[in-house]
Amino acid sequence: MTTILFCLQSALKSMWREKWINMLTTLSISIGLLILCIFAVITINMDSALQRWSKNFGMVVYLNDTVDKQGQDELNAYFLKDKDISDVNFISKEQALQEVKKALGNNAIILDDFGENPLPSSFELKLKDGLLEPALVKRKASEIAKIQGIEEVQYGEKWLSSLYAISKTMKIGAILFGCAIFIAITFITYCTIKIFFHRKSEEIETLKLLGATKVFTKLPFLIEGLFIGTIGGIISSLAIYGAYIFTTTKVVEFLPSIKMMTSSMPLEIYIVIPLAGALMSTLGSFIAVGKIRY
Repeated sequence: MTTILFCLQSALKSMWREKWINMLTTLSISIGLLILCIFAVITINMDSALQRWSKNFGMVVYLNDTVDKQGQDELNAYFLKDKDISDVNFISKEQALQEVKKALGNNAIILDDFGENPLPSSFELKLKDGLLEPALVKRKASEIAKIQGIEEVQYGEKWLSSLYAISKTMKIGAILFGCAIFIAITFITYCTIKIFFHRKSEEIETLKLLGATKVFTKLPFLIEGLFIGTIGGIISSLAIYGAYIFTTTKVVEFLPSIKMMTSSMPLEIYIVIPLAGALMSTLGSFIAVGKIRY
């Protein structure tokens, strides 16, 4: 216990003695974590928006004119039993015509030239959220198109592919960016602690002559790295939360629609950020003191 208290005091004294270097290191770590958090928030909000948009995604299944009422009921029952389909909505020829007339407004008179209703009956199908991968949707559309009585199956193939590609790219980018920040923070702490170690070479030599062990001489540097990373993480958490509050209270006055597109990170993340900073810095400190010959 005495050893730990001594190492803790030594680390605190070192942080104060080298306060300017420690301050720059802490700011560098907090900026790195802040950039990572901003990217993560953008990814979370983008994914959230994409998920909201995907809920309106569906297929439109057009029927042949030869399909009678019994055939329509059989198809409706078939779609309701399909475990991949979450919602089924049948639109008759008459309903489709009314919707088109409503959309055309005063121009609906052009439909009178057709004589009879040219629109087919159709089913609007919504797939479950977990099945919105382009390949899965394409396969499902092909299966439905083979059913007798189905004239055509339409869905936003290009839109869905773009939606899925954006979501996947953002998630991969967040992982790669996170790895880059991890390496950068570890390297920054590594360089800082290595400098401190060499500056205290005479003090360390004295401790060695007094019989100090490797752990006793290196532990203060590990504690110092832990403190630097934790403080940097706390600053980053406060900054990202402050930015979120500013956006939702001030920016929303000029851009009201941004409130619907902005969501904060989960509360647990604000706790994880300082822990992540502490882990990265401690790892950098550990590598630094491990590479220095005792």
